[in-house]
Amino acid sequence: MPESSAQVDLAQWSGEGEFTQVLIDHLRGLSGIASVRVEDAPASRSEADYNFISNEIFVSFDTVVERERGRALGFIPTRRAVEKKAMTIADLERMLTSDAAIGAPDYADDGMLQYLRTERIVPPYQTRGYKLVELIRIYETGAERRA
Repeated sequence: MPESSAQVDLAQWSGEGEFTQVLIDHLRGLSGIASVRVEDAPASRSEADYNFISNEIFVSFDTVVERERGRALGFIPTRRAVEKKAMTIADLERMLTSDAAIGAPDYADDGMLQYLRTERIVPPYQTRGYKLVELIRIYETGAERRA
């Protein structure tokens, strides 16, 4: 797999979430991705017996120029340059699913991939632990917003 030159913007991310970091590291290495931006979602919260971390990842895909054949005036053969995305959300889903460390998303549609991970954490010298819930949503930047 060729190394990606994806720009990664972590300025709006607190750095919380192990699985989010795994996703970021994997997205950095994928060809076809131009940039990745990670943000904390406003839904994150913490209570005595659980921690809920919600992060959003926005990806933009590289573009490739393809030559398409056509006809001008119905009979003159022409070729025109058409700019297309190198990857789609569905392609990204297939690539992430094929990685054993990530796997299939818990929810996917045309505009978003969603992962939900939970784990029980018991710090040393404590009798009660807490549940860590991590929700990550991956969106394509520049895509049409859903109603």
